[in-house]
Amino acid sequence: MGKQTHYDVIIIGGGVVGTAILRTLARFRLASALLEKAVEVGWGVTKANSGIVHSGFHSDPGTWKTKLSVRGNSMFDELCDELDVPFKRNGMMMVARNPEEEEILHRYYHQGLENGVEGLEILDKQTLHQLEPNLSQEITQALRAPSGGIVLPFELASAQAENAMANGAHVHTEVEVTGISHDGAKFVITTNTGDTFTATYLVNSAGLFADELARMCGVDAQPIIPRKGEEYLFDLRVGKIVNHTIFPVPTPNSKGILVIPTVEGNLMIGPTALELPYKDDVTTTAQGFDEIFTSTQRLVPKLNRRDIITSFAGVRAGSPTGDFIFQTSHGGKGLHLMGIESPGLTAAPAIAEHVLGMLQDAGLNGPIKQDFNPRRPRVIRFNELTDTEKEKVIQANPLYAHVICRCETITEGEIVDAIRRGAKTVDGVKFRTRAGMGRCQGGFCTPHVVSILARELGVSPLEITKRGGDSHLLAAEAKAFLKGGGLHD
Repeated sequence: MGKQTHYDVIIIGGGVVGTAILRTLARFRLASALLEKAVEVGWGVTKANSGIVHSGFHSDPGTWKTKLSVRGNSMFDELCDELDVPFKRNGMMMVARNPEEEEILHRYYHQGLENGVEGLEILDKQTLHQLEPNLSQEITQALRAPSGGIVLPFELASAQAENAMANGAHVHTEVEVTGISHDGAKFVITTNTGDTFTATYLVNSAGLFADELARMCGVDAQPIIPRKGEEYLFDLRVGKIVNHTIFPVPTPNSKGILVIPTVEGNLMIGPTALELPYKDDVTTTAQGFDEIFTSTQRLVPKLNRRDIITSFAGVRAGSPTGDFIFQTSHGGKGLHLMGIESPGLTAAPAIAEHVLGMLQDAGLNGPIKQDFNPRRPRVIRFNELTDTEKEKVIQANPLYAHVICRCETITEGEIVDAIRRGAKTVDGVKFRTRAGMGRCQGGFCTPHVVSILARELGVSPLEITKRGGDSHLLAAEAKAFLKGGGLHD
């Protein structure tokens, strides 16, 4: 029989929003916990997020999307500094190529002004091409928003969780909620592990599955709309083709297919916006690639398909109302966040503020921790150090002298640090350090990462997975070979 654990507040769902809420609650003397069904936080919608911090001109005035994204955007400098998460305000450009699109551009300009977005400007053809000389000569105008930025979504989610735990919060991974009831005083949450969790307050931030959990709580929730997006990543060597995030004028279902600089220096193109009847299709397709590449090459003709090094897809939690949804149950002690689609990443810190206010309105009370530490210890990123700094790091820990990922110059010291900060899988190491993200896509370093994971976690290499679950990296034949003593560390 499983154990039962009680918390003041339980959050279900460990994406960038759920972890932001957990970190906000960790500022108070409360027993707070997060339940995540994946092996690590940030493994759902967040993992495949484009990483754009939106300025706030896209959304309709007065909506939750607008209010919370404009507020959230203003919080990113301090947030990312505290958590040592790479963040850059590279700016955004929405571009037009004819009078009809120019008219749309001006509508968004005035909408942005109404939304309180600062620094917006309409650029003529000469000015925009001075800033972005590799844009198509067909482009005649651009709406520029300098407050737009780029961030690492998974790194932000994991950093928020790390900081929350350092301040006393709890994170339970590989725990899937199977049922929720309420006994009149508290929520009773059953799980796949056999353990039961109880909580006075419940926050449902389960992304694609938030509607299903809301129904467990008796909420008449409209179905989430699964919307798949494919994206394609370019080699670092072509990362400077554009500097701004480049948007076309939007479509009814999405902000369009974009050219996106990443904070790590790559370019990315995408996403598509295909509505699906199911929530787990993360395949990439020839049709999706053709749509993306054709659209983005019209924006930036210098893009070359030979420079693409990998592809991936994610499924967004499309809102049935077109806006973020905050529904309550059980007198406000159950709070259900649904349809947190784009710009959900941008809005995440502001959503956490809003959720805290709603919980306090429902009676949540806890004194502020005077010893709360908002800072995560600085992460050593070896390839960003000066030669002198590298020498000091290696003297302190010789593991930093051993390069594991040659494409990205990622060292054993960085990988060990990532594991000690919570990485349990090859992808967990990859997303925390970039080991395996280079041109060879892990062809050289993956066996070494597996070996280091096994050593640090104290398990057999046979147990190491790519992303948890059944994603073991060693085929049955290799497992038999190892078990038979054919290879020794």
